[in-house]
Parts: sequence; C-alpha cells; structure tokens
Amino acid sequence: MLNILWPIFIIISYIYSCFSGNIENINNSIFESCKTAVELTITFLGTITLWSGIMQIAKDSSLSQKLTHLLNPIIHFLFPEINKKDKVYEEISLNIIANILGLGNAATPLGLKAMKSLSDKNSSKTTLSNSMAMLILLNTASLQIIPTTVIAIRTSLGSAEPTKIVFPVWISTIFAAFAGVLAVKFFIKIGK
Repeated sequence: MLNILWPIFIIISYIYSCFSGNIENINNSIFESCKTAVELTITFLGTITLWSGIMQIAKDSSLSQKLTHLLNPIIHFLFPEINKKDKVYEEISLNIIANILGLGNAATPLGLKAMKSLSDKNSSKTTLSNSMAMLILLNTASLQIIPTTVIAIRTSLGSAEPTKIVFPVWISTIFAAFAGVLAVKFFIKIGK
C-alpha cells in the first residue's frame, strides 16, 4: 500500500510546486534530503556495527549465559512453553537484552533469528504460537534503558540535548511493555 501512496504524494507535491512557483525550493529540498539521508545512514551504520559486535562478543563469551541466567524468571514467565536448555531460549534472551539496551537495529537480527527458531517449532504454519506473539510484542514495545538509536538520530540532526528523551522513553516503554504483556497473557488465557 505504501509503495502506491508515496509515489502519489511525491507526484502531487511536484505538480503543486510547479503551479505555485516553488520548483526551485523542491529541487533544493531533494538534494538536502539526500545529503541528510546519507549522513543518517552513516551514523546508523556505525551504531549498528558497534552494538552488533558487542552483542556477538556477549554471545561468544560467557556473558550471554550470565545475562540469560539473570533474566530466567522473566523469560520463564513470558515464555512458559520454552525449555531453558533450548537454543531459542538464549536467542530470546539476547534479543530482550539488545532491546533493553536500546539497540533496536542490532536487536532486529537477533529477534528474526529467535522468531525463525520459534516458527520451526510451531506445528501450525498459519497461526502464531503464544511464544511468537509474546516475542512480537516485546520487540514492538521495546523496553529500553538506553535508547541509543533515538539518541544517534537526535545527535546526527544537531540536537542540543540528544539524551533529554531518556526519561520519557523509560516511562513510555515500561507502560507499553506492561500493557502489552497483560494483553497477550489475557488473550492467551481466553484462547485456551
């Protein structure tokens, strides 16, 4: 749907700028947007590379097992169907840790890996399992302590105080995660 809407918006904007005499402004905006997009991409590339590397080091060292052990009560509550010795248990743990650290872009590959493992275990290929629904919720709510992606965006756009959003992010992600977990648990219970 968006691949239809965006071209329509762009064409209408261009036609409007031609009739309103703002063709020079739209041309300048196109080049300025391209410059900003490249700068933002480079900022994200550095951030993603750094945190993906840190998460890989945590995975390869005993740190991931220690963090998984620390999260055991929470993961067991959220994913009661998953065995602690299962590979997907550690994948979910790393995904949760990456999200808590605010590494949305680095958490995505970890979440996709965990979702693939959950999908392989799911007997119904047309219906989400309870664990798959919970993982989607946790990635969408994305409880964050350090919102590094948002801070990186604000820094690249010249914000005077890029970390000023930390406290509001804590509040919003805690409430979103809490409400989402309650909703998923409720629907799992009534779905049985």
